[in-house]
Amino acid sequence: MTRSRARITGAVYLLYFLTAILAASSIGRVPVAYSDAANLIANAGYVAVTLLLYQIFQPVSRSIALLAVAISIVGCVVQSLSLFHLAPPHSSLPIFGLFNLTIGYLILRSTLLPRALGVMMALSGLAWLTVLSPDLLKHITMFVEIIGVLAEGSLMLWLLIFGINVQRWNEQL
Repeated sequence: MTRSRARITGAVYLLYFLTAILAASSIGRVPVAYSDAANLIANAGYVAVTLLLYQIFQPVSRSIALLAVAISIVGCVVQSLSLFHLAPPHSSLPIFGLFNLTIGYLILRSTLLPRALGVMMALSGLAWLTVLSPDLLKHITMFVEIIGVLAEGSLMLWLLIFGINVQRWNEQL
C-alpha cells in the first residue's frame, strides 16, 4: 500500500460525499428517477470506498475487514431497495452504524491512522445505531447526523490529504 493509494481512497470518498449530497438535495426538486439514479450512483461509490478501505485494513485483520465489507454492501443494498420502497426508509442506517463501528475498531487496532479517527468512527457507529430507538432518536437526530458526517468527513479528508502511515502498514503484512 502506498500513500498515494490511500489518497485515492480519500478522493473516491470525496466523490461519494459529493454525489450523496447532490442526490439528497435533488429529492423533490427533480423527477424521482433522477434523484433515485443519483442515489444509486452514490451507493455504488460507497461500495467502491468500502473495497478500497478493505485494501487498507486487510493486513490488520482480514476477517474483520471482510466483515466490514459484507456489512457495508448489505447496507448499500438495503438503501438501494428503500429507494424503490422494497425496504423501510432509513433501515440501512443501523447497518452503516455497524460498518462505522467496525472501521473504527480497525483504525484503533492498526495505528495506520490517528486514533482520534477510530474513536470518531466508533462514536458515529453508535450514533447511527440510535435509529433503532425512535424515541431516543427524535431527541438527538441532529447530533447523530453531525457526528456521522464529522467522523466520515474527517476520515475522508485525512486519507485525501495525508494518506496512511505506510511504514506501519508494511509492518502489518
